[in-house]
Amino acid sequence: MRYSADHKSQTHKRIIKEASERFRRDGIGATGLQPLMKALNLTHGGFYAHFKSKNELVEKALKAAAAELDAHCELLFSQEQPLEAFIDSYLSEWHRTSPDQGCPLPTMSSELGLRGQHSPTTDMVLEARLSQIETALGNKNVAGEALVLMSTLVGALVLARSVENPTLATRILEVVRVGLKTQVSESRRADQ
Repeated sequence: MRYSADHKSQTHKRIIKEASERFRRDGIGATGLQPLMKALNLTHGGFYAHFKSKNELVEKALKAAAAELDAHCELLFSQEQPLEAFIDSYLSEWHRTSPDQGCPLPTMSSELGLRGQHSPTTDMVLEARLSQIETALGNKNVAGEALVLMSTLVGALVLARSVENPTLATRILEVVRVGLKTQVSESRRADQ
């Protein structure tokens, strides 16, 4: 059977997309190459026609997740109240229950950190969000404030995803969301 000229490229993209979703949903370690390839109706051996190692796939999948997040954040940070929109989106019920579609930081960065594997893409994702938050804050000494805000968002989402009780999960999201938005509002007032 003859494949089209761009078949390998399209297959490569499909593998990255599926891996990106599975790594964010299930974690890197829990995502085996054989089930990943089988889900795409590909052979396990065919993986090595596209990637040298699972680590290479992890980095490419993280970059794909970062690109999705960048596109989403561009829309949020173009709104009239960008930080509030970002906080609402990040600590939403959808984001809690759809890790495969959301920010890679809560799932992938903790696992990479525990493994002692560092990713320049993780740095890139974090730095891009910090830059957007700092710009939205608009005052002079916001680097620390942006880092606290982003760390709080990631931590709250991790906690909300990890608890068994859905009422507690919702409460975590709501309380932290309100607290962060109040903090942002107070910060703006202090700068006026």
